[in-house]
Amino acid sequence: MTPVTATVDVFAHVRELPADAQALMARAEQQHVEFGVDWYANLIDAVFAGEPAQQVRIHVLRQAGRVLAVLPTMARKGTSDREVSALSNFYTAIYSPAVEEGVTAKDLLPLARALRQAGAGAPTYRFSPMDPASREFDLLRDALGLAGLKVHSYFAFGNWFEPVRLNWADYLKERSGQVRSTIKRNAKKFAAEGGHIEIVRGGDRLEGGIAAYQAVYAQSWKVPEPYPEFVPGLIRLCARRGWLRLGVARVKEQPVAAQIWIVAHGRADIYKLAYDEEYKALAPGTLLTAALMEEALDVDGVREIDYLIGDDPYKATWMSQRRERLGLIAYDPLTLRGLIGLVRQTLGDYRRRLRAAAAPRPDNLPRT
Repeated sequence: MTPVTATVDVFAHVRELPADAQALMARAEQQHVEFGVDWYANLIDAVFAGEPAQQVRIHVLRQAGRVLAVLPTMARKGTSDREVSALSNFYTAIYSPAVEEGVTAKDLLPLARALRQAGAGAPTYRFSPMDPASREFDLLRDALGLAGLKVHSYFAFGNWFEPVRLNWADYLKERSGQVRSTIKRNAKKFAAEGGHIEIVRGGDRLEGGIAAYQAVYAQSWKVPEPYPEFVPGLIRLCARRGWLRLGVARVKEQPVAAQIWIVAHGRADIYKLAYDEEYKALAPGTLLTAALMEEALDVDGVREIDYLIGDDPYKATWMSQRRERLGLIAYDPLTLRGLIGLVRQTLGDYRRRLRAAAAPRPDNLPRT
């Protein structure tokens, strides 16, 4: 019997992918919008098209003509800092290859080998942030190992989320007394100052909503966006797909707080938020979160609300559960820099285990 040959094709943009590869990514998009073609297209056009030191490579694995996986990557050019990594950056809350059902790590081995060959001596391969509970995390880790790379995982960030089981009224009852008091007290103050909230989904209010968001962001504590076209592009994309919930709080028509929520496939992702510190006493951000939360629970009927990136203390006031996102880093031991990185990683892991073992446990703490 003639063995079935696997092939790997490489593309420079997701829009160049054949229809069946885009269809696989569309199925992956049902889990998270960041796994889909539209997300990557905006990321490439707004960020990486202006980065000559980064080369986008979308790998498509086929076997017997059937697409098994799509792996979006980028390769950093240069002699001393070459690295192959996930097609992601600080705008990315979660990353994953799109993988067909029933695929094993052994099936992905030709893809991992092609990735290593295309790396042309790259010492490291990095994929982050990923869900460590996902099958794609396990498959990619194991396939890289089968290809001869030495793979380690590392902490990326904490992720606060809320599995939805209540309507808005009952959900609010479970929040702290301080949150409930802030909403009740400041809603009256906000209204007395001429405040009102709108939630933009698209249509003729879209561009005005974008302008309001940008005005608030410019007056907030946040640093200017390094890629100014990414967020407006994302807002327009979400409006086109029906995902957009752009909340804007205004005081006498002055935008004072804005938030971008992405609602799709039963999830509400709280993607961006900002408020004008001059109006902090009115708590417009808290009131806006409450309005968008009510919309997500009672109108959109989502099954999960996700604060995405980071352990900011305020997130625990709204969310009840926390999980972690991890990264995978793989070293090529046949390269000098890869071997050095592997030794450093191994020593670092060993030191962390020693510190964890030496740390006092609650049941061993001295009694007073």
